[in-house]
Amino acid sequence: MAPKSIASDPRPYRSTLRRQQAEATRTRVVAAAAELFAADGYARTTLAKIAAAAGVSAETVQGQGPKAALLIACLEYAGLGVSGEADILNLDIGRDLIAIGDPVAARDFLVAAVTDVHERTAHLAPALYGGAAFDPELDRYQSDFIAGITAQARRVLEVFRDRGWLRDDVAFDELVETCAVLCSVETYLRVVHRDGWSPQAYQGWCRRMLAETVFASP
Repeated sequence: MAPKSIASDPRPYRSTLRRQQAEATRTRVVAAAAELFAADGYARTTLAKIAAAAGVSAETVQGQGPKAALLIACLEYAGLGVSGEADILNLDIGRDLIAIGDPVAARDFLVAAVTDVHERTAHLAPALYGGAAFDPELDRYQSDFIAGITAQARRVLEVFRDRGWLRDDVAFDELVETCAVLCSVETYLRVVHRDGWSPQAYQGWCRRMLAETVFASP
């Protein structure tokens, strides 16, 4: 009997199909969870409610991880379109940023991108910060989430430092922390949602603050 052709083996196709189905299910669950977290807050959003909104079983939602992890995934998907990517330089937005050869243009691109992310995630921030205040598990996820954002800022600034674009009279770690705080959603929420600034006003202020405190003088 002739050997079976590898091309006729249905397993790779089935594996790809299962992966696509799993990704589609996760996207549906995360989208449903995001709407509920934004509308009802963290405590009142249950896995059962998420399952009903997504049209899947409670077991399927549980298979996506703890509720705290789902909220973080919602923030990542809303902000960057992906979840779990440890290095922003692997994403289009990161590649586009480091492809810019002018420090002023790169700074302006960075601030515009940060503002855009905040505009798309600000509706979820109350669920994160409100929930973390009383839920120890979410508080741990929040700490890891913030640390991850700071690490992303460090990766970007390392590229800028190697190009000679940053101040050299301030410790690099301080430049990273300054950038992370200025570009944080907490600062955005304070300036825009609390103090009543427009997103455009925040963007202009953040651009100027980075120019004065992080980037080298022209």
